[in-house]
Amino acid sequence: MKKICIYLVIIIASGSFLSCEKFLDINTNPNAAGEPPINGLLANTTYNTSYNIFRTSDITSYYSQYLASPNANGTADVYDNIDASTTYEGYYNVMTDLYDMKKFAAAKGLNAYIGVADILMALHINMASNLWGDIPYTQAFLGVENLTPVLDKQEALMDTCLSLLDAGVAALQQPDAAGELDKKSDFIHAGATSAWIKTAHALKARMLNQLSKTPKYSETEILNELSKAYTSNNDDAQVSVFEVRNPWCSVAIANEGLNLDGFLSTYFVNAANGNTYGLFDPRLPYITDKTKFDDYRGTDNGKGRIGTGIDHEECYLVSDKWYSSTSSPLQIITYAETKFIEAEANFRKGDTQKAYDAYLAGIAANMSKIGVTAASAYINNPIVSVGKDNLTLGLIMKEKYIACFLSPVTWDDLRRMDYNYKNFTLPVNALLNTFIRRMNYPNNELSRNGKNIPEVSLTDHLWWDK
Repeated sequence: MKKICIYLVIIIASGSFLSCEKFLDINTNPNAAGEPPINGLLANTTYNTSYNIFRTSDITSYYSQYLASPNANGTADVYDNIDASTTYEGYYNVMTDLYDMKKFAAAKGLNAYIGVADILMALHINMASNLWGDIPYTQAFLGVENLTPVLDKQEALMDTCLSLLDAGVAALQQPDAAGELDKKSDFIHAGATSAWIKTAHALKARMLNQLSKTPKYSETEILNELSKAYTSNNDDAQVSVFEVRNPWCSVAIANEGLNLDGFLSTYFVNAANGNTYGLFDPRLPYITDKTKFDDYRGTDNGKGRIGTGIDHEECYLVSDKWYSSTSSPLQIITYAETKFIEAEANFRKGDTQKAYDAYLAGIAANMSKIGVTAASAYINNPIVSVGKDNLTLGLIMKEKYIACFLSPVTWDDLRRMDYNYKNFTLPVNALLNTFIRRMNYPNNELSRNGKNIPEVSLTDHLWWDK
């Protein structure tokens, strides 16, 4: 159901901050403006896109074994059904505003807003479809005209995403688009249309790379998109300004207040502390602190913590580290990720030299962004610098796994690779006898649109994961 938005402009010391309060789940509101300010729509959609990344990662990071529940048999840890209604609502709230923003922008001839709406719509469709498979889209924004929209098929949705990205770039390349976006309302790229065009190409490369198990996979297309995408960490799509703090910082603060959360998985910690790959990763101290045992150790997924949880027996997110401080960025897609996409595409193409160069560049980019001072010692170690003839897809994906810490894209990668990462095993007490492949539909969609929702199993492979 479409919701009517009233946009309030809140003036704060750092400038104008626009927020959207969707507080009436009704079809008409005589007190609401018929058309919200387009800058308010831009502010709401760019800001809350990052929160949708967070909400998604707060689920998928357990499947990717970045995080583990501090309690035994944690729901996500053991592949129990999860009601992700809040995450689902977050997606469709933003998608509804993107739909409106494009409609209003088209009526006013504002090409830059049309372009951003198309790009962010493609991102949301892709992320949502990677969680739930078939989802409502073509009938999703008709309001009272259709309160029970049919679900679009996954493969068709991918085609829609790719077309939207192309359309977004075309709109942003129109002569009148430059300088059109309100800088203070664009929380991702501060109004820079050139940056949005690069992000569209980066996202398209990501989506095309997702097709590695399908006949549609094309290394040439991926590399072509990357040639028009990011060239440095300065291009990254991210949000760094928050009403209060980065939500991962809130997780860390809650944990410090004994509301246990944000525990790091044994798998992730072992991948970085030298146990799995024989080399300590200098990024680990930028993510967490040592335990009281003067080492880095994680929590087994499904098993729960070894101690009280308050005496630092295991590693968890800390509120002064790079990913979980007050002002840490919520990353949408990064230069480092694109270099690993480039490495994978070249490796599959058979160009091991270009694959190797991109692989090393991805590591260096991620370490530079985090501020690692011992980057060269790690990169030059023979365990990492194996030479082009000894490069493997496993090494590329291992480094991408570390560099994309907390990113939902890692669960997509794990499924594409059939979870074939070194020492990656089923969680303790897993309710499935194989790795999870999708999420169940949330309760809010089942209750409102149940007649259109198919019965699914958490072991069902999505169309690109066959």
